[in-house]
Amino acid sequence: MASSLPFLAAMSAPSFAQEAEEGAENVENIIVTGTRMSNRSAADSPVPVDVITGEEFRSNSSSDVQDMLRTNVPSFDVNTQPISDAATIVRPANMRGLSPDNVLVLVNGKRRHRGSIISFLGGGISDGAQGVDISAIPSLALKQVEVLRDGASSQYGSDAIAGVLNFLLRDNDEGFEFRANYGSTYEGDGDNYTISANAGFSLGDKGFVNVTGEIRDVEGTVRSVVRDDVAGMVDAGYITQSDFSTINTYTNEVPQYWGQPDVEDDYKVFINSGYELSDKAELYLFGNYGKRTVTGGFFYRNPVTEGSQRGGVYRGPTVDPLTGLEDEDGVHSILVGDLDGVGVGGSCIDGIPIGGEGNVTPDPTLLAQVAADDNCFSFIETIPEGFVPRFGGDNEDMAFTVGVRGDLDIGTGLGYDVSAQRGSNRTDFFIKNTINASLGPDTPRDFVPGGQEQTETLVNLNFVYGVDVGLVSDLNVAFGAEYRKEEFDLFAGDEASYALGPLASQGFSSSSNGFGGFPSSTSASQDSTAFYVDLEADVTDELTLQAAVRREDFSEFGDTTDFKIAGIYHVSDDFRLRGAYSTGFHAPTAGQANITNVTTQNVNGVLVDQGTLPLSSAAGQLAADFIESQGNGRPDLGPEEAVNFSFGFSVDVADTSWTVDFYNIELENRVALGANVDFLDALNFAGGGTDYATVSEALTELDASGIIDRSDYIGLDDLSEFRFFSNSFDTTTRGVDIVGNYSFDLWEGNSRLTLAANYNETTVDDVGTLNPIDDDRVSAIEDLLPNLRGNISWTHTQGQLRTLVRANYYGSWDDTGNGVADIDPAILIDVEAVYSYTENLDLVVGVNNLFDEYPEENPDAGSLGQLYSESSPFGFNGGMWYVQARYTY
Repeated sequence: MASSLPFLAAMSAPSFAQEAEEGAENVENIIVTGTRMSNRSAADSPVPVDVITGEEFRSNSSSDVQDMLRTNVPSFDVNTQPISDAATIVRPANMRGLSPDNVLVLVNGKRRHRGSIISFLGGGISDGAQGVDISAIPSLALKQVEVLRDGASSQYGSDAIAGVLNFLLRDNDEGFEFRANYGSTYEGDGDNYTISANAGFSLGDKGFVNVTGEIRDVEGTVRSVVRDDVAGMVDAGYITQSDFSTINTYTNEVPQYWGQPDVEDDYKVFINSGYELSDKAELYLFGNYGKRTVTGGFFYRNPVTEGSQRGGVYRGPTVDPLTGLEDEDGVHSILVGDLDGVGVGGSCIDGIPIGGEGNVTPDPTLLAQVAADDNCFSFIETIPEGFVPRFGGDNEDMAFTVGVRGDLDIGTGLGYDVSAQRGSNRTDFFIKNTINASLGPDTPRDFVPGGQEQTETLVNLNFVYGVDVGLVSDLNVAFGAEYRKEEFDLFAGDEASYALGPLASQGFSSSSNGFGGFPSSTSASQDSTAFYVDLEADVTDELTLQAAVRREDFSEFGDTTDFKIAGIYHVSDDFRLRGAYSTGFHAPTAGQANITNVTTQNVNGVLVDQGTLPLSSAAGQLAADFIESQGNGRPDLGPEEAVNFSFGFSVDVADTSWTVDFYNIELENRVALGANVDFLDALNFAGGGTDYATVSEALTELDASGIIDRSDYIGLDDLSEFRFFSNSFDTTTRGVDIVGNYSFDLWEGNSRLTLAANYNETTVDDVGTLNPIDDDRVSAIEDLLPNLRGNISWTHTQGQLRTLVRANYYGSWDDTGNGVADIDPAILIDVEAVYSYTENLDLVVGVNNLFDEYPEENPDAGSLGQLYSESSPFGFNGGMWYVQARYTY
């Protein structure tokens, strides 16, 4: 990009960005989303479609497209993910309070491939979702964003339940734009910069190539407190603050860092191009490549304090305080391993007793005894201060779409669009500063747990034909077919990351602590074929009707047929009524149907390993047998089904325009990670009610008796409970969107007020009977997001100065999982000033969250170390300032 600057500077080209801004208010917003007519405007659409220009979209301190969407679209929510396993790398986002995979994402009208991450820790709302990695799109590449706020499965296929996001790429064939942005928080951390450039080139007089590049880096933030258990260790003299940097390798402020993750080496390139093959045909091509590294933290593994995160590493049994031998009436202890095996050679005590002031000091005599015996081992010898794993991943995203569109000279003209595309998103995980406890003193400290990749291939064939049937307009008949194949690959980690070491049978946890490695590489795929018909016409000068039907057949989940009926009626030139009724669906992904994963969660202050296994696996079917034996039926996995109903009106009064749209979405058989199944209970049932003592014993005995094949259960000996994806619960989502704007003259300049608000409420109608969701998830789905979101913006242009003032309102919400209820509403103020230094150069200064608002502090902050809830709808970094330079010609 840098080497191209001298060449681009020599080219003579007008400032296309400024021209686009000057003409934006005089051009009707023609949309391509939700309609297959070539001249439909947003104002005349039967369903609500918001059009956000690229420049409006980028008026934000953040350089992440998801954060920009959150600012511009009140029904869109995305949170920072500080300790969320893989969800830290590809953040899950919600629209209308629904799961990330209930919104369809398009680029240039073509379906975007999913991200590689399945969000096992999705805050309750997004648990188990596999959505699109929207952050892979550089904002400077966008000409505009169209947001369809209605169900559209019959038009576009799976996922279009909450709505459709269509990112339209810039297509100018001349000009150059360069932007450099730098910002930070009021606290002085979270420094970030973005350098981006866009250039358009003509291909003679028949085509164009538009290229965007972006380089981005975001430093992490620390919003932690010293945990109560750590404060006790400091007070007792067991550790000092100087040990904090040894514990976490990231900051010396706190032992457990919690805040915005680091994003490094974030590179993105997008290309968009077209070339006229003839007067009736155009070849088009667009695609991207990007990569980034995201790193965050985990919970602190405390070596000595009872009740803290010590399981599987430090926590031993209760022991006699004098002998260190197990005693149920004794004191808590630090776990000791017998390296040559229990009952072989020399023997070891069961645990090192902990006593003394603050109940944190290991008995020095017995600690010395263990240290002096080469056959006995405890991690208190090698990692006495405890540790905090550092987890992250290298993400790579690429896509390529090529197609031909045009008209066949048949009658009134048959339009066609034939395209093929392939996209992939891959994440390779790493975890550092941790251990595989079952390997004892031989454990590495850094691991490569493996990776995941989502790959999708699509072929589309679309036709549009206008038929004169005596209406005001031709009857627009669109029809076509789509073939889609998706593949999900799981890559094995290094052996130490999943090994079941020699100390596993003595209570030491296996696999890399915090995020276990994948023991083997697996691949799963599914495909679907779809056919659709879409009709639309202006029946009279006042009435427009639209109807669509789509049939889609999945190789793994059968077929579904969905339809949509919509219309808009012009009561007058200034008042319009519109409404729609549709059915929709979301099919499980190949990843959801086949993923194997073990993640560590904090459950009531204790770290617990929770496994996720395919329902189709041997263990999944064994669990299904067990659940069926309870008399509630057998779990299954298939598509979610939705019914959408919406109606609204738009009105223009003087220099103002308003749209108000009500919606109701009933979603049944939602795909969910259900309640955990006790693995030992399921194995005992398989053994005819035998009471096995451990999972390992049960697997051995059932294999010997021929009931199971132990090779189907490799790596599961240490798993106490697991869950799987199945169809589970039902919800109803109701809400209203209000959008308004008012333009007026002020102070010899031009001003514009814009209001966007959303009220959204989701109710869980049925938790499910076969694999029900628990009360915490019900609470999250219903209350974790604010019911009311909105913003009002005032933009003013006068001479060389353009200003923006925006007030963002976030209604009350609950985070009962962290013990916070009825969190108060908040108003955040953003300001931005743009000074046109020359015709080509703009200088920008801005602040997001001007008055440094924070969410309410967690009442249990001292227990978890988290100062704020990670579910905060506006983050937890406080105020952020930024400066920017824009150069265009």
